[in-house]
Amino acid sequence: MGTLILVVFLIVTSTSSLRAQATPFYQDKTIRVIVGFTPGGFYDRWARLLSRYMPKYIPGNPNFIVQNMHGASSVIAANYVFNVAKSDGLTLLVPINSLFLDQIVGRKEVKFDMRKFEFIGTEEKAPTMLYFRADSPIKAFADIIKASEPPKCGSTGTASTGYLLARIMDEAFKARLNTVTGYQGGSEIDVAVERGEIVCRGMDIPPHFGREPFETWHKKGFDRHILQGGPKLDPRMGDVPTLFELIYQHKTPELIRAVTRIVLASGEFGRPMVAGPGNPPDRVKILRDAYANAMRDTGLVEEAKKGQMDMEYTPGEELQVLMKELMNQPRDVVERVKKVLTE
Repeated sequence: MGTLILVVFLIVTSTSSLRAQATPFYQDKTIRVIVGFTPGGFYDRWARLLSRYMPKYIPGNPNFIVQNMHGASSVIAANYVFNVAKSDGLTLLVPINSLFLDQIVGRKEVKFDMRKFEFIGTEEKAPTMLYFRADSPIKAFADIIKASEPPKCGSTGTASTGYLLARIMDEAFKARLNTVTGYQGGSEIDVAVERGEIVCRGMDIPPHFGREPFETWHKKGFDRHILQGGPKLDPRMGDVPTLFELIYQHKTPELIRAVTRIVLASGEFGRPMVAGPGNPPDRVKILRDAYANAMRDTGLVEEAKKGQMDMEYTPGEELQVLMKELMNQPRDVVERVKKVLTE
């Protein structure tokens, strides 16, 4: 009898084990995608688009939900994913692409290490630009340098495109902007520009040519493009000068050029998706593969095209290497970055 019971036990145990192995981890699970901004902007739009297509490429076809956790240019969301969310492959983060700079300068609010996030991928590059209301006195970049008072621009926080661009302009050219921080998202800044509370904003180029209010603005001649921050000219910006062109024209010192390259490297990360530290490697691989396959999905490609959303996919592994390089700079460069971004 004892032998029979043992055999039955082994059969049941073996059967249960095989079922467990055959059942994908993600089956009947829900993956949360935390976006560090308010709804409506391109970070949010990309998170929601990917959340519709990634599940079909994940064994078990899990549910995806998007949660907006805005504040401090994604620092609040990053702190949450790094320190509070479980490392079980069920929480993803879409933060601002320049988040690493807040860590480099040592801001006290930062409770994470960018090198320990697991990069899943990004869907585009995001070079920067600076626009002004067309009725403002600023008609060209030189007018900012000559202005009797710094023009008032809006930004979400110290890691935002607008804030970083303003700091580089001041350091390299003494072209000063009065940056008003604390806006919850880009859409709120654009409304403030329309109301006349501020006159300018530094932002990424893709959304400026991919959503309202900018399409209406361009038809009405409401805004003027003053500067673009990418290493090469964006055809949508016409003959607007690049920051790097101006740096060479003004014979800016090499140290400031190095600082500029680090600060503007944020554009290489586009709208990144990351997982927190300590996630099982096999789940990270599943998520990276699903991201890559989603970016090739004809349905996603068509939706992105209709939404005027740029596509230039970069795998998470490449972003991981780039982040480690950026976080391992010579001491003099790091100290100058801190000086530029904090003083």
